[in-house]
Amino acid sequence: MFNLDRLGDWADLPFFEADLPRITAQLSNDILPPPSRTFAALELTQPDATRVVILGQDPYHTPRKADGLAFSIPEDFGGRLDSLGNIFKELESDLAQTRRLTSLNDWADQGVLLLNTALTVPPGQPKAHAKLGWSELVRQVLQRLSNRPRAFILWGGPAQSYAKHITGDHLVLKSAHPSPLSCYRGFFGSRPFSTVNQWLIEQEQEPIHWADP
Repeated sequence: MFNLDRLGDWADLPFFEADLPRITAQLSNDILPPPSRTFAALELTQPDATRVVILGQDPYHTPRKADGLAFSIPEDFGGRLDSLGNIFKELESDLAQTRRLTSLNDWADQGVLLLNTALTVPPGQPKAHAKLGWSELVRQVLQRLSNRPRAFILWGGPAQSYAKHITGDHLVLKSAHPSPLSCYRGFFGSRPFSTVNQWLIEQEQEPIHWADP
């Protein structure tokens, strides 16, 4: 079902031999994002290149909306932006920057790992794969990335439950999820983009260009 040839340095995580076969056996071919995009976040942002981690919940459950990067939406989707629209509102409030490009590939290219706590979802069934076993992959990814200082943004309760797997001297930001159901409970006004960029500058790194490339 999955092509693992593009995982690069992530391929040696024990998850792919020990856990993925069991998960695959429980999946139908009708999953979101499609199998070719399930591991897109890891493929595009390798461990050594990762400077920032944004951890969400599970992929969009609307067909054609999930592209394998947490919160990212293909440019030809044309529907409601929901969480991503609220992220753009916070970006404008935080940094006075406008973004209209819904694909977040350019964030991934700058070292922002856009990962969900579950990597798949059946169409129309949010959270249905939350207990399928993806948690082991997320745990291993976070432990791998604890080897040097990085910025971690944990949006929502499921993401924040993984904070215990982040060890060492890092910037860890926690807030409500940007979903329309929770964005007014602490996501709006949390200023994650300016906080991360200031931290990166203090680490003598280039800040992330969050607006349209």
